[in-house]
Amino acid sequence: MVFDPIYMIIMVVAIVLSGGAAFMVKSRFAKSSKVPISSGYTGAQVAERLLRDAGITDVSVHAHKGFLSDHYNPMNRTLNLSPDVYNGRSAAAAGVAAHEAGHAMQHAQNYFPMWVRSAIVPVANIGSNLGPWIIMIGILLGAGAGVDTGFGYTLAIIGVALFAVATAFTLVTVPVEFDASARAKKQLQHLGIIKQGDEAAAVSSVLTAAAMTYVAAAIASVLQLLYWAYKAGLIGGRRH
Repeated sequence: MVFDPIYMIIMVVAIVLSGGAAFMVKSRFAKSSKVPISSGYTGAQVAERLLRDAGITDVSVHAHKGFLSDHYNPMNRTLNLSPDVYNGRSAAAAGVAAHEAGHAMQHAQNYFPMWVRSAIVPVANIGSNLGPWIIMIGILLGAGAGVDTGFGYTLAIIGVALFAVATAFTLVTVPVEFDASARAKKQLQHLGIIKQGDEAAAVSSVLTAAAMTYVAAAIASVLQLLYWAYKAGLIGGRRH
C-alpha cells in the first residue's frame, strides 16, 4: 500500500498519547515513591492484607522482575509485583500493590467487565496482529475502491471485525482498571494502611496516571479502527 498521510497522523497521535502516558506514570511513580506510608507496610504486605481482608485465600503474592511489571494472573491466581513495589514502603508501592489486589477481588467477585475482557482475549490477540493485514489484502483485491471483487470486500469486513474485537478489548479494559484503582484507594484507607493527606494524594496520583495509559491505548485503537473501516469502504460513503 502507498504512503498514507492520514495513517501517519493517527500513528503520531498514538505515539504521543502512549508516550505521554508512560512518562506521566514514571514521573508520578518516582515522586510518590518518596512519600512513605505511616503503616510501614511493604507492597507485598499491602497486597496480602487486602487479599486477606477480602477473604481471598487462593491467590499468592510473588516478586516479579522488571520495572512496573506488576500484574495479576487469573490463570494461576498469582499476584506478581515488581521489586520496587514488592519491597517498597511508599505510597507508590502501596497504591500499585493494592491496585493489583483489586484485580484479584474483581476476579473473585466475577466482575462483569473483567469477565468480558478475559473472554475476548484470544480473538482480540488475533485481531490486533492479523486484522490489519487481512484488511490490506482485501483492499488490494478492490475493497472500498469502487472495483470491489466481492471477495476483497468480504475479506476486509472480516479484518475490520477482528480488529474491532481488539478495540473492544482496549475499551473494556478502561473500566476494569479504574474499578481496580477505586477498590485499592477505598481499601487502603479503610484498613488504615494510608492516611488522608499526602499519602492518599500520592496514591491517587500514581493510580490515575497508570489508568491514563489504558485510556490512551483505547483512543489509539478506536482511531485505527475508524481508519481501517474507512479504507475498506465500510464508512464514509466509499462503497460503490
